[in-house]
Amino acid sequence: MSNSAHCPLVVDITLQAEGWPEEELLSKRIESCLVAAFQSVKLEVIPDTEVSLVFSDDAQVQELNRMWRNKDKPTNVLSFPGDDKEEPPYGPLLGDIILARETVERESGDLGIPFDHHLAHLIVHGTLHLFGYDHQDDEEAEEMEGEERKILALLGIPDPYQDAPLSADE
Repeated sequence: MSNSAHCPLVVDITLQAEGWPEEELLSKRIESCLVAAFQSVKLEVIPDTEVSLVFSDDAQVQELNRMWRNKDKPTNVLSFPGDDKEEPPYGPLLGDIILARETVERESGDLGIPFDHHLAHLIVHGTLHLFGYDHQDDEEAEEMEGEERKILALLGIPDPYQDAPLSADE
């Protein structure tokens, strides 16, 4: 995806695993999520800042989770900030968001929500992590979840925290 007036990020998409929607559909979903995030939250980046989204599987995400978080299990999304900056504007390398297909599918089924809605939520969730949002304590979680709700509402996606909040482990 190239840089556009609406999405101030250059996005690199990598399909590492089978079973994901085709790249064109993923690209459209990513752009809609990023545009909504930048409309809703005061996110600042330098021009041509890059973000990478990797559409992987449980095995790869479990390995990364074990290596970087000492948690030997897959999770739905992992975010790895690219630059050491802890305040805006961010860039030129915003970071990487890695998603595990089997976990995303299982969770969307367990929650009884469309796969695309859950995927959008996790893209937004991962993006906010790259901008320094976190959910390690109740106050941080409340702030991050509030931002996610606003962004997802712009996308026409119902509140994902109504019945089943993401755990602080994710």
